[in-house]
Amino acid sequence: MVSDLNNVVRADDAARSGGLRIVFRDLGIGFGGYQAVSGINLEIEDSEFVCLLGPSGCGKSTLLMALAGFVAPNRGSIRLGDSEVTGPNPECGVVFQGTEALFDWLTVRRNVAFGPRMRGVPRARQREIVDEFLGLVGLRHTADHFPNQLSGGMRQRVQLARVLANQPRVVLMDEPFGALDAQTREVMQGELDRIWQTHRSTVVFVTHDIDEAILLADRVVVMSAGPEARIKSSYRVELPRPRQEDSAAFTDLRRRLRQDIGDEVRASLRVQGADIEGAAA
Repeated sequence: MVSDLNNVVRADDAARSGGLRIVFRDLGIGFGGYQAVSGINLEIEDSEFVCLLGPSGCGKSTLLMALAGFVAPNRGSIRLGDSEVTGPNPECGVVFQGTEALFDWLTVRRNVAFGPRMRGVPRARQREIVDEFLGLVGLRHTADHFPNQLSGGMRQRVQLARVLANQPRVVLMDEPFGALDAQTREVMQGELDRIWQTHRSTVVFVTHDIDEAILLADRVVVMSAGPEARIKSSYRVELPRPRQEDSAAFTDLRRRLRQDIGDEVRASLRVQGADIEGAAA
């Protein structure tokens, strides 16, 4: 599954290397009478890898979809590089939680080649890109299969390969490894770290896994419980890569994050309990 990443970056791809800066300013996102997030102020530097952590329902995925241009805020703004986000941006690649984003009528090869083909990459180079990224996720042997012939975990790996093959400057990832078995997940975390260090895209990664966040991120951002979720805290991960989970520094950061997020989970449960009591009254 481990690929020679040096072959992935070519002269014709060099212009797409590097990330873009992201700025959230007083951002709010609501649906009907429900305000999911409010007062979000966050700056993510170009080529920074940021993980979003927080209790279920705190708006992590909503924030990601707004950054992708799929959800419109009801206050504030998001800037991607020099431009305000007003809709989907070709510089962003999104890896969703599920596998529905794949085109069921296209083979795995054609799914992964879709982005490069839309960019006008020559056919021979498309094939090289597809082979590299399918090799990266350990699925080169499935190139001529259709998505419905693969397991859920394999389809998720195809989705990851498809996004990375387009070499976006910003990669948005919504729990991309949640459907994978523990061993494959560990390998893919390591490979994502290698890819990021090669391409230096800006990455915003949603996860519920504290260890995963520490392993991958430059910075871990903790969100408060919703509704009207906000940024509660931010932790700089100043550990050398690849990270060692048994190191004292890793263990200490895990403890602090667990306490921080535990406080928000308890707050979220109190809110849910109050809502249930109110509905029953």
